[in-house]
Amino acid sequence: MKEKLELRQIRDFGTVIGDIFVFIRQNIKPLLKSYFSICGIFLLGGLISLVIFKIQAQQIQGRRVGTGIFSNSMSGMLFTWEYLLMILFSILSYVSMYVTVLSFIALYIEKGNVAPNTNEVWSYFRYYFFRVFGSSIGLGLLLVICFAVCLLPGIYVFPAFTLFFPVMMLENGSFSHSFERSFKLLSGEWWVSAATILVIYFIFYVTSMIVQLPTVILEMVSTLSHTESAIKSLYTLFAAIFTCLAQIFVLIPIIGSALIYFNLIERKESIGLLGRINNFGSQGPVHDHPEEY
Repeated sequence: MKEKLELRQIRDFGTVIGDIFVFIRQNIKPLLKSYFSICGIFLLGGLISLVIFKIQAQQIQGRRVGTGIFSNSMSGMLFTWEYLLMILFSILSYVSMYVTVLSFIALYIEKGNVAPNTNEVWSYFRYYFFRVFGSSIGLGLLLVICFAVCLLPGIYVFPAFTLFFPVMMLENGSFSHSFERSFKLLSGEWWVSAATILVIYFIFYVTSMIVQLPTVILEMVSTLSHTESAIKSLYTLFAAIFTCLAQIFVLIPIIGSALIYFNLIERKESIGLLGRINNFGSQGPVHDHPEEY
């Protein structure tokens, strides 16, 4: 049996990217089971709210085309309960995915590189969910302000914000601790970390767009065709389903952010190496992984 991936070790640019997929491959069944069991209700709510919003937008667009009058109806949709519900479930979905995957990773390390079951992940999820949810709103506002003031501050803080939730959940840190710790870990490692994050999100974007390609086609058919509203609604349903399915690829940047966190921790503090040295001879063989120190 192939040895399980050791997360707490130094990695270079390419190893971080490769080990994302190694971790997913080695833990695919328990990871997806926890993912769908815990996040399923939020994904379903997001799907339903997205379908309702798209159907409403389609109806308004149809009325505008039929009358030839370009009113402010579409801009007014931004203040409807359908739109707000869609935004709420979108936030809840992404928060639940982050908490679930990072809980899985924390337990994986705690159990000695053994995949946890769904009940164990759920216990961590309940503890961290509302803390992460509240923090995500605060971080989102800060990021918007940074980009609004000037593009450069937003670019500068984005890598630190990427590390924020791994720090919060893997160190059980408060908001202030996680915020400060993220910037300290990036000290001297900003460029390579930012480049790694950029590549990870590019991979996420490409893979999710491949899955959403049928969505683009269905949206074009629905917009350009003069079919009955029932058929257009069916197109909208399928498009929303593919959009929600593409969200599963958010596993890539979440796991990637955790691996970058462990890489920075090992480079600065060597926690994983010291732990394996202390355990040498008491808990079986030390993991034989090439590391750079």
